[in-house]
Amino acid sequence: MGSDLERRALMGIATATIASGAVQAAAPALVLAPLHADTGTTPRHLFGTIGMFMVCVGATQLATLKHPPYDRRVVRWSGVQKLGAVAAVAIGVRRGVFARRALAVAGFDALSGVLAFHYLRHLPR
Repeated sequence: MGSDLERRALMGIATATIASGAVQAAAPALVLAPLHADTGTTPRHLFGTIGMFMVCVGATQLATLKHPPYDRRVVRWSGVQKLGAVAAVAIGVRRGVFARRALAVAGFDALSGVLAFHYLRHLPR
C-alpha cells in the first residue's frame, strides 16, 4: 500500500484545497485581485464556481483517504483535477488573464498531482 506519509500529505493537500476553494467560492475577488485578473461580475461568478468544485473534489479525496480501502478512482481523478488546474492556470498566464505569480499556485498543484499519481501506483488494485 502507498506510504502513510504520502497519504497524510494528500490529506493535507485535500484540506488546503477545501479551504482555498471555500475562500475562492465565497470571495473570488480576494483571489483574483492579487493575480491582477479581471474582477468583474462574470469572472467573479465563474471563479467562485470553480472554488465550489475545488471544495467538492478536496472533500471527496479527504473522505476517501481517511479510511481504507482507499478508492483508486478518487485518487486518480483528484490527480487529474490538480494537473488540469496547472494547465488552465498556465494557459491563463500565457493569455494574460493572470499575472505570472499565479504559476506558484500552479507549481503546488503540479506537485500535488504528481504525488497523487505516485501514491496511486502503490495502492492495491
